[in-house]
Amino acid sequence: MTSPRDIVVVVPTYNERDNLPTLTSGILAHPGFRLLVVDDGSPDGTGAVADELARQHPGRVDVLHRTGPRGLGRSYIDGLKRALASGADLIFQMDADLSHNPEHLPGIAAGASEYDVVIGSRYLTGVSVVNWPLHRIFLSAFANRYIRFVTRISVSDCTSGFRCWRREALARIPLDAMVSNGYAFIVEMLFEASRRGCRIGEVPIIFVERRQGQSKVSGRVLAESLVVPWRLLFRGRRRS
Repeated sequence: MTSPRDIVVVVPTYNERDNLPTLTSGILAHPGFRLLVVDDGSPDGTGAVADELARQHPGRVDVLHRTGPRGLGRSYIDGLKRALASGADLIFQMDADLSHNPEHLPGIAAGASEYDVVIGSRYLTGVSVVNWPLHRIFLSAFANRYIRFVTRISVSDCTSGFRCWRREALARIPLDAMVSNGYAFIVEMLFEASRRGCRIGEVPIIFVERRQGQSKVSGRVLAESLVVPWRLLFRGRRRS
């Protein structure tokens, strides 16, 4: 699939009103790319900003306003299902905080000609991270080693949230059966893709720490990330 008909970038948002216009401009600069904003009831008015962007770019920006329980995993499940239903050839997962540069989108999409899932990797060519303190780099490196050890997934950057799926691969993932919610959802998706024989590739990116707003990574998120690989491993054994 060298020239996909349609590409949808799914971006969950929570209090990202200042970053969203810049991100939107970067995504729409690439022909064939559409944006689906999945707003989780942001109290800062991100949903209204997204609606205005959709009015400015009809047919290229869509907005899904979520109600009910919040969380990254729940937002992605709803957004990915909407993207599949739209008929997109390639479906991206991408953060809203500008840590994922839209300039990398075409390169990652090109990888889908060879792989079912393509990861924008921070660790494929050393450490490609900007503005992270040393302890954050060590923590991320440890998390990836830990996940690879437990799950046996042979990927350099298991925790990257910058990904591209071929629609037929994403359609094989049991989205409604996902049990993780925070950033561990990213790991769970990758585990399920690996279990189902998806070809997983990586493309190097440069990750830049968010410029505005506050990080969503908390102690609870990190704790979940430690427990989930074991839960996935035991679940996989029960199903085999």
